[in-house]
Amino acid sequence: MSNRPISLHTALASFDALWSPRIVTRVNDYDVRIAKVEGAHIWHVHDDTDEFFLVLDGELHLSLRESDGERTVRLPQGSAFTVPRGTEHKPYAPSGAAILMFEPTGTPTVGDRHDEIPDHVDATTGHGLTAPVADPDPFTTGSEHECSPTCTPVRGRSGQRAPGRQSATGAPPQGNSCAVHGSS
Repeated sequence: MSNRPISLHTALASFDALWSPRIVTRVNDYDVRIAKVEGAHIWHVHDDTDEFFLVLDGELHLSLRESDGERTVRLPQGSAFTVPRGTEHKPYAPSGAAILMFEPTGTPTVGDRHDEIPDHVDATTGHGLTAPVADPDPFTTGSEHECSPTCTPVRGRSGQRAPGRQSATGAPPQGNSCAVHGSS
């Protein structure tokens, strides 16, 4: 795993497969996974672990079968929810979403018990990322990069002059155009 900041935007851009999570990093014995999702997953249960969902983009719906009946939890962008262990659930994203999941390393995406697995669902314990995803931004890493003449340097959190994504007022620098900072 990387000892540098990881760009989730870059990590998500590195693959196209739906319902096929990528392991971004590990925390102790847990995987931090990201996935692009659209349509329905399958009903499944994780008998021995909770499953944490954070919606990075779009909206995710989680249908839950609980002791008092079935319900659906809607998670818009920026929302998080933990499905308790032993709860049958079915994630789906009618219009697509990008999600982050946190669960023990080796946890299968289809749980311990599940419906028949359709072709569009990847039954996996997560895939490694194939493209570099460390954030090259010197604002966060302290390293240098080659900026275009139009990249506007601003003061970083350390007070040193460095190219940054935003000015001291929080607004993006005007005329910014480089591989690290993008265009504004």
